[in-house]
Amino acid sequence: MKKVPIAPRPGWQAFAESVGFQFHTIDNEPYWDESAYYQFSLAQIEDDLEAPTEQLHQMALDLIPDILRSEQQLSQLGIPEQFWDAVKESWQRAEPHLYGRMDFAYDGKGPAKLLELNYDTPTSLYETGFFQWVWLEDQQMRGVLPEGADQFNSLQDKLEQAFAELPLPRPFYFSSVTESQEDKGTVDYLMDIALQSGLDSRYIQLEQIGDIDGQLVDLEGYPILGLFKLYPWEFMLQEEFASTILSSDTRFLEPLWKLLLSNKGILPLLWQKYQGHPNLLPAFFDDGKTPLSPGWVRKPLFSREGANVELVTPQGERLQQGGPYTDSGYIRQAFAPLPRFGDSYTLIGSWVVGDLAAGIGIREDNSLITKDSSRFLPHIILD
Repeated sequence: MKKVPIAPRPGWQAFAESVGFQFHTIDNEPYWDESAYYQFSLAQIEDDLEAPTEQLHQMALDLIPDILRSEQQLSQLGIPEQFWDAVKESWQRAEPHLYGRMDFAYDGKGPAKLLELNYDTPTSLYETGFFQWVWLEDQQMRGVLPEGADQFNSLQDKLEQAFAELPLPRPFYFSSVTESQEDKGTVDYLMDIALQSGLDSRYIQLEQIGDIDGQLVDLEGYPILGLFKLYPWEFMLQEEFASTILSSDTRFLEPLWKLLLSNKGILPLLWQKYQGHPNLLPAFFDDGKTPLSPGWVRKPLFSREGANVELVTPQGERLQQGGPYTDSGYIRQAFAPLPRFGDSYTLIGSWVVGDLAAGIGIREDNSLITKDSSRFLPHIILD
């Protein structure tokens, strides 16, 4: 694993915007960064990332029946009690799931260490599945990269296959919050894949979803029987229409049972059952009050993009990121340093579609805490 400088493609910004990548720059700072790429060997991808991704995914799924039988664990995960039965029924009905992303600390030498599961509303989908693949093809066509270079990236193909095979209602709606350009870009990408797979797909702003007679409805009052929502379940359950989720006939992607896995509390539960696994870090539920000792990280149960994360390195350096996630429980996880390349720290996001590993995306930050201001860089496989 190494970072290799490369000249950006001339005019890539205009091309990005022409294919819907409107958020390549955020707040005048680069999000997509093609001034360098990461290079892996095939063995690093297959042995250290792909295989552990599928194994950890299955381990997480195997925890769900145990969690659903334990009121203590449901409480530890912060699941509101009035939704316990609905979560159980969602799992027992085997409601289908689409995708997820694991975040790893990996330096190319030792076992990748699982930092968290993003299993409800993971982003960086478009840039992983489409734009970095186009970058690879363009750079090969220009003769900058060798023809033998490959990429761990079957994400778009697997998503198209999933939409073709999943038993989803028609029409099927896709939704995101109005103010997020990045979320809208991600949803547009998914909806385009669904359309290519033959699914009757329609977009509706989350704020436009109505509630009539215990059903979620569109702007014309028709029931929404299928909905992909790029909006976290823990937020959904706090909305005014939360009770309608229990009475509606809507089939959700992701299903309600994914709430159990998109929660930092899954990390201590994984450690309890699989203590010592080479890809897991020691993790425990934390009261959020006991001071952190060196070599530990504290994370809220519900947190995104590094918000409200606090860490103390083994050398005693303390880092803390602010944010809005102050009203849930916390977990404490052993510190695993992100590899440093130059002035940047590198995080690997490994994707799952259905139950199969589907590719990786790489983000860099100038801090050990990867935030929403991080940059996305492409990668290649070349032995």
